Amino acid sequence: MAENEKDDKGGLERILADRRDKVAKLRALGLHPYANDFHPTHPAAEALEAGKSLPAPALNEPPQPNRGLQPADVAPPGPRPEGRGSAEDGGPHPAGHAAGPAADAPRFAVAGRIAALRSFGKAAFVKLDDRSGRIQVQVRRDVLPEADFAAFKLAEPGDFAGVTGPLFRTRTGEVTILAERWMHLTKALRPPPEKWHGLTDVETRLRHRSVDLFANPDVQRLFRARGLVVRALREYLDGEGFLEVETPMLHAVQGGAAAKPFATHHNALDLDLFLRIAPELFLKRLLVGGLERVYELGRCFRNEGLSTRHNPEFTMLEFYEAYATCDTVLERTEEMLCHVDERLRAAFPAYGEGRAFRLERPFRRLRMADAVVERGAPPGSLTDPAAMEAFLSGAHPAQRAAWGPLDHGGRIYWLFETLVEPSLGPEPVFVLGYPAAVSPLARPNDADPFWTDRFELFVGGQELANAFSELNDPDLQAERFRAQVEARRKGDAEAMEYDVEYVQALEHGMPPAGGFGLGVDRLTMLLCGVGSIREAILFPLRRPVG
Repeated sequence: MAENEKDDKGGLERILADRRDKVAKLRALGLHPYANDFHPTHPAAEALEAGKSLPAPALNEPPQPNRGLQPADVAPPGPRPEGRGSAEDGGPHPAGHAAGPAADAPRFAVAGRIAALRSFGKAAFVKLDDRSGRIQVQVRRDVLPEADFAAFKLAEPGDFAGVTGPLFRTRTGEVTILAERWMHLTKALRPPPEKWHGLTDVETRLRHRSVDLFANPDVQRLFRARGLVVRALREYLDGEGFLEVETPMLHAVQGGAAAKPFATHHNALDLDLFLRIAPELFLKRLLVGGLERVYELGRCFRNEGLSTRHNPEFTMLEFYEAYATCDTVLERTEEMLCHVDERLRAAFPAYGEGRAFRLERPFRRLRMADAVVERGAPPGSLTDPAAMEAFLSGAHPAQRAAWGPLDHGGRIYWLFETLVEPSLGPEPVFVLGYPAAVSPLARPNDADPFWTDRFELFVGGQELANAFSELNDPDLQAERFRAQVEARRKGDAEAMEYDVEYVQALEHGMPPAGGFGLGVDRLTMLLCGVGSIREAILFPLRRPVG
């Protein structure tokens, strides 16, 4: 261990010991260091909003005497704006430098984490953070009861406290609560990051997300924005008559997408199971059952590597709509994403600034076949496997290991991923028409069954959504499953298994339908300007320490 690491560890041990000593002192005062009987009347943002109407303070206005919090003095509830509250006033001032509250000033009970504390002996200024923002509190020995002031003297940044008292404005205009009562709610044993800016290393931040959230306001804002994105997705689909459902996360058959699953075992049934890759095959069973518009928003799991775009546990939105086509779903996708973005930018305008793309209808359309030809593939190679083999052997001989085992449709898709995907650019683009060989659940195109009625949406150069007209022919679906089983036999661990019960459901008749899948984490990344999927997930998978 490096010498500075030893010093850091020793310093932390001293801080922990000092803070535990303060816990003991709180107990000696007859106070609970982890109390749970304080009830805030308002969030900080409402107190700040109420304080805006207070008159400008006179420089030498004397403070008003303590008369306690009276029920009639509590300000009525009002709207709760998002945001961090008022700006800092340039630093706390000694008690004589701040005007006191008026006799009829509104009174509030507010609780939060101590973000900063400046003491001047008999007086102090404290910054309290709660879910709505930050508010300043003035603490004075001649106002607080003796026991409350003794408890306050044991307070430190990171602790939680509750205060009650009237509002006033300092001479710099900052809305402030004069604490007439102080209650210590939680004693934090570990200190916050130095000056609230010490937690900057990405790996440390992700490993200690609880600290990251209160130390970095932008992170907390990001996840409030993510919550709004999820609400807006539901808001749109609910408004269009879709029913939200829940389907199993434990699957007996590997299917729904091309990916390697996590395997587990159910002891009572002695049954091997998989964490779901996707909910698709269960959701389409509901179409068979007569639920014509359904969606699910939940967790999926894929046993793959970690990257800026992949986390083994992620959030997926899928919806299915009877009597919809691939074109219908494409229009709905544009409409839904523009709705979500409009709601996000209205609540968090900063997320709409500085983007490299715009979500404005209509999005660009690009056929996969045309795109591959534009990037160099001979037009005849799309219909002639031998011509494709010759082109690949001449243009990409070093990549033979990648495309060698693939069939003709797989090679076209490989060319798209290799040549076209990196050049799609930042603007949203629908890539239309995928080979049936790489789309085992999609309906073949009526004019040319080699292709399917399928699209993927790319935004910011990365795949965001996948959709297609659903395959509802049970015999063709069975044939596709048999091809997947053969691919597994040849070593493709991501190929699907034959789902007998799903084929039987299709034999009862599934209406023509369109389906859609969206990565919610990636959508959050794109709309909020985050560079890694790990930043958009509260607790991404991480390698254990050591």
